[in-house]
Amino acid sequence: MMMKLLLAGLAMAAAPVTAAEHRTRIDHPVGPVDAHYRASVDVAHKQVGAVAPGGRSSSLRCHWSATVNVDRVARHAAGSVMARSISRDAAIKGSRPGWCEGQRTAISRDVAARMDEVHGHMMAVAREDHPVLHAELDRLHGARTG
Repeated sequence: MMMKLLLAGLAMAAAPVTAAEHRTRIDHPVGPVDAHYRASVDVAHKQVGAVAPGGRSSSLRCHWSATVNVDRVARHAAGSVMARSISRDAAIKGSRPGWCEGQRTAISRDVAARMDEVHGHMMAVAREDHPVLHAELDRLHGARTG
């Protein structure tokens, strides 16, 4: 009888890696705001497939996905600080043959080779965040004058 080791759902997370930064100045009626966006990447690994007996090919694969986390810290000239964190699940995905544990270095290289995608995600998040930041400033300004 052939015995197979089925490995599914075993998720292993790696430490986040700082990926990209972006600084911008946003003009608002209450005064300019300096916004700093910093992206980090969390890579999750999922082992799938089966180990085959000698002479047969294994179906072991390591599926990985990278979540891009963007932290925003905005400072208003009057001293107000507004912070926010935004995550994009599985912004980048990939797969490698074999055991996840043996592929961590190669997966790190795969993620590093796709840093332009991480930067693109961060810039998209920053653009989407501008109206939110404006609304936060409007609320702060309204609270001060009303």
